[in-house]
Amino acid sequence: MSVAQAARDLDLHENVLRKSVRELAAVQQRAFPGHGQMKPEQVEIERLRKEVAKLKAERDILKRTAAYFAKDAI
Repeated sequence: MSVAQAARDLDLHENVLRKSVRELAAVQQRAFPGHGQMKPEQVEIERLRKEVAKLKAERDILKRTAAYFAKDAI
């Protein structure tokens, strides 16, 4: 189906449809650059999730330690 026919069927101007197709193609090419690598934003999100998990574990250890020493103090 041609872009012109699709634009008529969708009741859009042909240039709007062409621009949308071009933008979608550009986004798809950047989705996984290289050999399945994540976008930089996704890499940062994953790094931050790991850091949050590590900090929560450290916090829990400190809570248990404080509770242990508080129990011995009584």
